[in-house]
Amino acid sequence: MASVLIPLAEGFEEIEAVSLIDIMRRGGIDVRSAYLDGEFETDLVLGANGITVQADISIKSIVVDDFDMIVLPGGWGGTNRLAENAIVQRVLREFKDSDKWVSAMCAAPYALHVAGVLSHNYTCYPSVEEKIRDDGYSDKEKVVIDGKVMTSRGPGTAICFALAIVKELVGVESYEAVKSGTLSDFC
Repeated sequence: MASVLIPLAEGFEEIEAVSLIDIMRRGGIDVRSAYLDGEFETDLVLGANGITVQADISIKSIVVDDFDMIVLPGGWGGTNRLAENAIVQRVLREFKDSDKWVSAMCAAPYALHVAGVLSHNYTCYPSVEEKIRDDGYSDKEKVVIDGKVMTSRGPGTAICFALAIVKELVGVESYEAVKSGTLSDFC
């Protein structure tokens, strides 16, 4: 079974995180969310819009070999914490060095950029490219795949992004079943 790690940091975008987890689980992917360890961190992570989500595991306990992909939801507060967290940055580089999938959406491609794992072609929430680079940025596609790096634009593209992950990790049959079952014809 394919497995995905989703780090959650305070200020994450709830629509993105929950949609990603839900769609991927429907597609047969083992998804585990991780909270950041720190002085005030717990497994209860507060999102950007006041919704608290209970994470499954601590980021300190992550073994990269246990996962096929890492997916970062956006939200500026969460993205900045992911970009500043030494463990998250190390884990991102380990995924890339192990030729595993690295992905992010909304503001979170910025955290990939900071880690040095963002591919040339990417997309993100409009204006975030100003903190990354204009070269290689596209605002025309909901999901951009460049090598083993996948990016998406924002809350409204979360289902399409999760479906693209299902397609890559599980296959077209599961992708079509989840797409049809969720009435996601817009993807």
